[in-house]
Amino acid sequence: MSFDAVIVGGSFAGLSAAMMLARARRSVLVIDSGLPRNRYAAHSHGVLGLDGINGGELLRQAKAQLLDYPSVRWCSDTATEAHPTVDGFAVHTAGGDTWATRKLLLATGIRDELPSIPGLAERWGHSVLHCPYCHGYEIGGGEIGLLGGHALSAMMAGLLADWGQVTLFAHGMTLDDEQLATLQRRGVRVESAEVVALEGDAPDLSGALLADGRRIDLRALFVASRQHMASPLVEQLGCALDESPVGVLVQVDAQKQTTVPGVYAAGDATVIGNITLASAEGVRAGVSLHHALVAEDSALTS
Repeated sequence: MSFDAVIVGGSFAGLSAAMMLARARRSVLVIDSGLPRNRYAAHSHGVLGLDGINGGELLRQAKAQLLDYPSVRWCSDTATEAHPTVDGFAVHTAGGDTWATRKLLLATGIRDELPSIPGLAERWGHSVLHCPYCHGYEIGGGEIGLLGGHALSAMMAGLLADWGQVTLFAHGMTLDDEQLATLQRRGVRVESAEVVALEGDAPDLSGALLADGRRIDLRALFVASRQHMASPLVEQLGCALDESPVGVLVQVDAQKQTTVPGVYAAGDATVIGNITLASAEGVRAGVSLHHALVAEDSALTS
């Protein structure tokens, strides 16, 4: 059986793209491993009309609504390989299935590489966070930290000052006079000693232990994780990548087309964002992919 589109990744971008294609009465297969990036967070905030909903519950509702469309099929598996064919692409899964498709959408997301600081990983998504717009309001003010060391650290620290009293842990980065002056105006403290451990009753956080033996009280710590592609398919297919301050992103055009004809990408693998932005990226990719299918169909019948 061949599909009009195979979507690898059944989180917010993939589901949104699949919905657009299903509503266009196109045959769609979603291959999903069941490991969304936001699975560590108990609640998803800033989602219009659904503020505070559990992310897993939101995905379950969206999946159920999508599967009401008769042209949609779901495969709970991991896509391990994809390659071009005469008619489009073949996608292989860990379970031994091979699926044929005219177009391929990669909504595979990214994998977070967290700093190797004792006590950090077990607090990820609860008191160690990555997005203030998603989690900052719930912190409720007080002492918060930002683990620096990358190009956006100074800018991010200034933003975080709207959510609490910020300490920027420089972690080896050098700040120029202009950055220091801006941080001072925003009330941000800069700490040069490295964080060597996080303390408290996990997953809660009470403080950070520094290399010189001092302890800084903290209610939350923001971390910009290093991002990697969550799936090998991007590299297998030869899609070009762009460097970002926190890792690589798939290079796409305004229609979410990658540098490989017939392969589209959307979601966290293409943009630094949140649930709403990932969903919007998926809608754009689904609509663009449908336009491409219509253009091909028209060419065949002309």
